[in-house]
Amino acid sequence: MTSVFVLDRHRQPLDPCHPARARELLRDGRAAVWRRFPFTIIVHDRRRGESVVHEHRVKIDPSSQTTGLALVAGARVRWAAELTHRGQRIKAALRSRHAIRRGRRQRWTRYRQPRFLNRKRPVGWLPPALGSRVANIMTWVERLSRLCPITALSQELVRFDMQWMQNAAIRGVEYQHGELAGYEVREYLLEKWHRTCAYCGANDVPLEVEHIMPKVRGGSTASAI
Repeated sequence: MTSVFVLDRHRQPLDPCHPARARELLRDGRAAVWRRFPFTIIVHDRRRGESVVHEHRVKIDPSSQTTGLALVAGARVRWAAELTHRGQRIKAALRSRHAIRRGRRQRWTRYRQPRFLNRKRPVGWLPPALGSRVANIMTWVERLSRLCPITALSQELVRFDMQWMQNAAIRGVEYQHGELAGYEVREYLLEKWHRTCAYCGANDVPLEVEHIMPKVRGGSTASAI
């Protein structure tokens, strides 16, 4: 069950309490609603030094579309939520803007040259969809730190073993003798596809490294040439 966040009369965070305890404090007039979401109450007769405050940890499970947030005290989960990101909507909006600007330049209107030389990326720049995801997580961590005594943060780091997905029996030194052992990526793809285009079968032409199925169409990272 999700606990209720509690602030003292100086707006300092106390330990979250059970919803039944929060209802009792509100009924007795000892507390008032401070925020609806996440639900937080402020007590009028309690200061942080008068209460025992325990250490809490924020745990983050990030992904491209949703991120799981959990507030843990010891082995007990006090609060949990799932944060939905706007990455796909941001990507669609940027594509729409690109199409509109490109069409505007091609119409019979006042010509405006594309402005590329004045575009500079600041230090720490992230793609808009990824930047939005990071900003959303940081915003919620800062918000929780104002509502609960948080002393630590944990984030799940996931590494996918692509060779193990293709060959479940691979072990130890066999990772160093995989499919690309002794090859550069481009030379490997040229031999794999017999120096012909994977799309049309043309040969004796300059070839570029490309995906078998474009990512925008749901393809994987498998490469062709």
